[in-house]
Amino acid sequence: MDYQRVIEQVMSATAPHIGEGAVADYIPGLAKVNPKQFGFAIATADGDCYTGGDVDVPFAIESISKAFALALVLSRKDSEVWKRVRREPSGLAFNDLIEIQLENGIPRNPYINPGAIVVADQLLSDTGDAVAALRDLLRAESGNPALEVDSVIAESELRSGDRNRAIAYLMASFGNMRNSVELALDHYFRQCSFSITCAELAKAGRLIARHGLRADGSRLLSREDARHITALMTMCGTYDGAGEFAYRVGLPVKSGVGGGLLAVVPDKYSIAAWGPGLDAKGNSVAGAVALETFARVSKSAVF
Repeated sequence: MDYQRVIEQVMSATAPHIGEGAVADYIPGLAKVNPKQFGFAIATADGDCYTGGDVDVPFAIESISKAFALALVLSRKDSEVWKRVRREPSGLAFNDLIEIQLENGIPRNPYINPGAIVVADQLLSDTGDAVAALRDLLRAESGNPALEVDSVIAESELRSGDRNRAIAYLMASFGNMRNSVELALDHYFRQCSFSITCAELAKAGRLIARHGLRADGSRLLSREDARHITALMTMCGTYDGAGEFAYRVGLPVKSGVGGGLLAVVPDKYSIAAWGPGLDAKGNSVAGAVALETFARVSKSAVF
């Protein structure tokens, strides 16, 4: 593939849509982000990286962290987490409480907020420090040893997180929290607040594209668990817009309300797009156009 030519085509198709949508203003730290920014990066499985646009501007990783947190839990070969969270699409908003009540405190999947809180709680029990575990993984896989939580975003998450507190306390009432709610939420909020660039995110995504192989060549995940992560990205990775993403893009994708999107093509590359303007489902408008264009011009759709 002529990667640079593909990026030029992606940037051209996306340009009219940069700034469309609305930033996630319910999180004060994200409300201040300039929506007129966009970055796109392709990190190949063999170590190259091709970029376009604002690829070195850091942004909040938000829900994309959920895929990496799940990878860390699954790497411990402990199936306990699958007793606490299911593997089904939700069909409702990522911060919905109704399903939790109806399904006795068991979230539908690990990529909506209730499921991700359970995964953070599990990782906290497994490691004693879920934030440090995720930080160390992201630093190693992104190639940025200084990657860190953005304290401003973390404070914003904490101050605006009442709905997540309601979700966690509701799950606790059904016995599905191992640690104290406030401690688990502190780790969850900080996991969502890591500051990462588009280029770094694409490089970190190689972990999934390479079936669980780390940047240093060691294995974090079995191929089976890596396949499970990508399957869940397809079914659940873009909230209740996952069906539309699968139809338009044809790639496993995980999104975050910071405007990031991470897609993978197993054995080939990971792709990161960043555009802060979101659609009504919480997914980047410009990023969706970029990934759809990429899948079309690169002929990389996997289904």
